Amino acid sequence: MNRYTTLDIDGYEEVIRCDNRKVGFTAWIAIHNSNRGPALGGCRVWHYENEQAALTDVLRLSKGMTYKNALARLPLGGGKSVVHTELNSVNRVALFEEIGNFVESLDGRYITAEDVNSTLQDMAAVKRRTDYVATVGASGNPSPFTAYGVYCAIRASVRHKLKRKRLDELTIAIQGVGETGGRLAQLLKRDNCRIIVADINEDHIHRLREKVDFELVEPDEIYQVSCDIFAPCALGGILNSRTIPLLLCRIVAGSANNQLLTEEDGERLHRRDILYAPDYAANAGGVINISCEIGQRYDEHKAMQLTAAIEKTLLEIYRLAGEQKLPTNVVANALAEDLFGLNATVY
Repeated sequence: MNRYTTLDIDGYEEVIRCDNRKVGFTAWIAIHNSNRGPALGGCRVWHYENEQAALTDVLRLSKGMTYKNALARLPLGGGKSVVHTELNSVNRVALFEEIGNFVESLDGRYITAEDVNSTLQDMAAVKRRTDYVATVGASGNPSPFTAYGVYCAIRASVRHKLKRKRLDELTIAIQGVGETGGRLAQLLKRDNCRIIVADINEDHIHRLREKVDFELVEPDEIYQVSCDIFAPCALGGILNSRTIPLLLCRIVAGSANNQLLTEEDGERLHRRDILYAPDYAANAGGVINISCEIGQRYDEHKAMQLTAAIEKTLLEIYRLAGEQKLPTNVVANALAEDLFGLNATVY
């Protein structure tokens, strides 16, 4: 049975902890801001180093969802759920059914979906216990839309930074080629890009080998690859004081959440004259797709059109950043905060 504990955390509307000793997990749901509508964000499953690391992750991710949903002009707030467990040692169906009960306990203030280590099949188990779950029987796997959105972000970045309308013969280094990174590699290969890849998961490498040609480097080498674009498509915090000085690219645009370890790392990229596509602007395709099933009949064509608008959003961010001589993450944050109600205009 789930046992719930409400946590009082400054800056967040609701943070709830769920313990279930019988199934064997601890989970958190964080609702950062719901000014624009119910909080939407996926359910991430991970075996964290400790409980504090899991709590830190859900807080960072839920805040990121507020900014992402606002900047995409969606009628949704920001939230997230994380589950701290070892998936190989628990009954997966029972786990996600209890997560469904957890989501249901918030009475619609939070809507979940698949995320890292959770699948459409898992969301079907969640849906047996709550209606507040997306993707099941409607929009489906969000990864193709996330990848397409990042592709649009790369097009915008190349147009602004390199003054090019085409991507052919550009070199893109992709960190992580799972569901989203792998699809991005395929989109870029169609434009005759040179693809360089690093991934800690050999299965991802083998799967991609069956679809496109690419060059493989060791995970620690990806930061020092000479390329036009570095595309982080794995975990967050990888742009920091250690890695940014190593970069040999002119653009950073990828799908990973929370790419900047700190906001100051956006300034570090700015000082190095590396154009940064703010992650929550670039990777919004998946949530845009999901939004097209909430309160309406799902329309894939509409989802693609809205995702394509990521290119326009980024061009606007780049224009404002250039005019104000500010890092792109600062401008994106201010735009998003205006849209969800913090009134922090700097442009």
